[in-house]
Amino acid sequence: MITLHHLNNSRSQRIIWLLEELGVDYQIKHYKRNEKTSLAPKELEAIHPLGKSPVITDGEQTIAESGLIIDYLMQTYGASQFPENTGNDNKWQSQYWLHYAEGSLMPLLLIALMFEKVRTAPMPFFIKPIARAIADKAMAAYAGPNMQKHLGYINSHLADKQWFCGEEKTAADFQMIFPLEAALTRGATRDAFPHIARYVDQVHALASYKTALQKGGPYDYA
Repeated sequence: MITLHHLNNSRSQRIIWLLEELGVDYQIKHYKRNEKTSLAPKELEAIHPLGKSPVITDGEQTIAESGLIIDYLMQTYGASQFPENTGNDNKWQSQYWLHYAEGSLMPLLLIALMFEKVRTAPMPFFIKPIARAIADKAMAAYAGPNMQKHLGYINSHLADKQWFCGEEKTAADFQMIFPLEAALTRGATRDAFPHIARYVDQVHALASYKTALQKGGPYDYA
């Protein structure tokens, strides 16, 4: 049986959604972030040396990294439910978004999150204006404009598509949902990116996604 090692408020929520869509037997082992640091607990290091989530075990296999997990589950269990992932142009389009999510979009979101933590972190009062000025300048000069550019690109892509690769879900959808959820909760406005907002709402309305939320537990991005 597949075991998903699931951390609250993490990328592993999208893996639960995929497992629900696949209809396979699986179980979830829950882990909670440290309330002060937001870091994963040490117990995850017993599953994978980096102590990160998501990680799945399937028989003798231990697989980490969201993109690889999604690819593995699709290839191993999803041939009948998701034929669009193999044998045609959608496969390569789907692979593009599978890599783009973590390679291009998530780094910008993490940079924005880090600078926001700098702005709000406890520090001596005389240092606060300096730290905030540095964070604001970095956001204005790099992270902010690049984030707007990438979200505009995605918004335009989704303008004439129901799902990322057309009329049917592919691996791309399970990978891209997390960064788009995160973007909408970290300042990206629905008015500026209506097609992204429509897409996220569409995913959230699915019965499989609602079940995944119930099984995954507290999740700040939905």
